[in-house]
Amino acid sequence: MGYKKTVLFGASALFVLFSMPVMADAKADLARAEEIVAGRCFLCHGLEGESASAVFPRLAGQHSEYIAKQLSDFKSGKRKSDTMKPQAEELTPPEMKALGTFFENKTAKPRAAKDAELLAVGKFVFNRGNQFSGLPACSSCHGAKGYGTPMLPRLAGQHPRYIEDQLKQFNKRERTNDNAVMHTIASKLSELETHAVAEYIATLD
Repeated sequence: MGYKKTVLFGASALFVLFSMPVMADAKADLARAEEIVAGRCFLCHGLEGESASAVFPRLAGQHSEYIAKQLSDFKSGKRKSDTMKPQAEELTPPEMKALGTFFENKTAKPRAAKDAELLAVGKFVFNRGNQFSGLPACSSCHGAKGYGTPMLPRLAGQHPRYIEDQLKQFNKRERTNDNAVMHTIASKLSELETHAVAEYIATLD
């Protein structure tokens, strides 16, 4: 075996060797996340993050970083929730991260369209906003498909009821742990626009 091949072989062996603990840790974290989901999260959010009720958010496909941040905020009280605070209180940062990764890897499914005229209004608001009220397009931050970013939530496929509830909380300043821009945006939405955009978001895939 030539010198270069020996060096390459040695480097590859070292890479595999040092990667093994990382892989083992990742598997352990995933196993712990599955244990937590099966023990408590599934009651509201479902085993696959599909959500058991429109009151609770779908977590499937949500950004792992965003989920971990929300859990941390629930734990600290920065985001108020009598339901989530006791669920998050005993979670460690690694467990929050693992739960985020677990749900992010699940497949999010869109909701079937029902009212074509209402969806048309929602699509317009989502993509273009309302220049007369100064409402910006939702897509300007959350993306044309509602996929969001690690710091901004994925909206695509979310329950309409949950979206409406959160917009109302932003409007009343009851939710303050996320981007304060949402307070202004929510205040500019009419009741019809809120309902329509929530219905449209649910159909995004």
